[in-house]
Amino acid sequence: MILFEKVRWKNFLSTGNQYIEIELTNHSTNLVIGTNGAGKSTVLDALTFSLFGKPFRKINKPQLINSTNEKDCRVEVEFSIGITEWKVVRGIKPNLFEIWRDGNCLNQFANVNDQQKWLEQNVLKMNYKSFTQIVILGSSTFVPFMQLTSNHRREVIEDLLDIKIFSSMNNLIKEKIRTIKEDIKVLSLKKDNLTDKITMQEKFIQELELQSKESIDEKNNKIKVLQIEVDTHMEHNELTNSNISDLVKEQEKVTGATEKLRKLGGLRGKISNKVATITKEHKFFTDNVTCPTCTQPIDEDFRINKISDAQTKAKELQSGYKELEEAIKNEEEREHQFTALSKEITKLTHGISKNNTRISGCQRQIRDLESEIQRVTEQLANRNTEHDKLATFQDNLKTTYDDLSSRKDTINYYDFSYSLLRDGGVKSKIIKKYLPLINQQVNRYLQMMDFYINFTLDEEFNETVQSPIHEDFSYASFSEGEKMRIDLALLFTWREVARMKNSVNTNLLIMDEVFDSSLDGYGTDEFLKIIRFVIKDANIFVISHKTDMHDKFENVMRFEKVKGFSKVAS
Repeated sequence: MILFEKVRWKNFLSTGNQYIEIELTNHSTNLVIGTNGAGKSTVLDALTFSLFGKPFRKINKPQLINSTNEKDCRVEVEFSIGITEWKVVRGIKPNLFEIWRDGNCLNQFANVNDQQKWLEQNVLKMNYKSFTQIVILGSSTFVPFMQLTSNHRREVIEDLLDIKIFSSMNNLIKEKIRTIKEDIKVLSLKKDNLTDKITMQEKFIQELELQSKESIDEKNNKIKVLQIEVDTHMEHNELTNSNISDLVKEQEKVTGATEKLRKLGGLRGKISNKVATITKEHKFFTDNVTCPTCTQPIDEDFRINKISDAQTKAKELQSGYKELEEAIKNEEEREHQFTALSKEITKLTHGISKNNTRISGCQRQIRDLESEIQRVTEQLANRNTEHDKLATFQDNLKTTYDDLSSRKDTINYYDFSYSLLRDGGVKSKIIKKYLPLINQQVNRYLQMMDFYINFTLDEEFNETVQSPIHEDFSYASFSEGEKMRIDLALLFTWREVARMKNSVNTNLLIMDEVFDSSLDGYGTDEFLKIIRFVIKDANIFVISHKTDMHDKFENVMRFEKVKGFSKVAS
């Protein structure tokens, strides 16, 4: 049980720099009165702000700090759970959030939200919604249970029955299912990718082995053809070289004809000059008996000797000239033979050069082909690497299949768990078990307030209301006073259920302006009767404008404003 003992605040809303402190356990029933704006409802906001970080009424956090002092806003609440004493402190300007246990401040969480979550789950065992349904009733900003949506009604019931953990577990499982589905999607894509890689790798290895063998055979055949061509050209060159050798020998035989022709040509010129001189001399002595120059007669014997000598020399020269011409003709023939042989040798040599060029080209192609064969052979020898790649892909695929199978088994398990933990599962069975008790208690409290109707909540937390004559009604069809009776009955029922479950069991009950408009005098008396005789071990605070109920409460607290600040009148 949470025993709220004390709440105090300063610089909070209309409260100034002096603490207002309220002892929560001194009296069973307390009446809190005051004029509008005096600050009597501030206790609600102080409690909820200290415990949950937000006020009960719809007030923005910056507006909580006193507008006059504008700093050092501080709210504290003290309570005990068993033998453990707790204190929660919050502040604004400076911001402050401390949790104290047995006089020791606990280590602060890095994140305020995490610290708040820890406080609600491990200490209070309730959240803001549960607190406002169990502890507080009646404020104009408060939304009664019957005015909550179905989802919010379910949250309140789950908190009371201490089964909200199932919703949390369900949310966790839902998130895990989402994560696993993403994993399955990724693994499925990975599986498909690996399957494609394996297919491609197997095809590549097959093509590699096939193409490598075909390529090597093809290149070896080309090398054979090229080698035959090389051998053919080399044989032709050998034959041509032999022919050239023979032609060179023939050429040697006619070597020097040109030089001889030059010499013979010079000799022919000399002979021609000599013949011309002799011919001129023969003609001179034949034509002249006297000297044309000196007109002296020429000796006849001398003249006849000269003519005869000239004729003799002319005959000798003519005979030699014929021999010379024959010799020149022979040398010219030899020179022609030399030229022809030279042309043939040149032609044959050019053919050898062309063959050598072709041989070099073929040999280069052979070397290139041999290099290609070596490369392909090495590639083929390295096919084990490609087989290793294939084995790696296959291993990865097996691992992926195993992961997929594991994920699918896990998601089946989570799907089953999700079906159990969802609203229609275990929680519904628990809620269904407690619904008769809840409905019984609600109607019990309604009868205590002389409101004789049959109020029933179904498993979806929708109400069915029947009059004694079985006429159907709804919550919305009742007057505000009748609605308040239903709200009170539900409030008391929730507290009873909480006490039974020991999930949200507390001494504190605060009613804000319950008597001011919704309950008539008779309803007020009946409510007070319930407080006295039904609600046990409680410290009840009723906030009201009414001032005629002092005698019905053990303690009366009056709030008033002094110089603009709220105070509790002594």
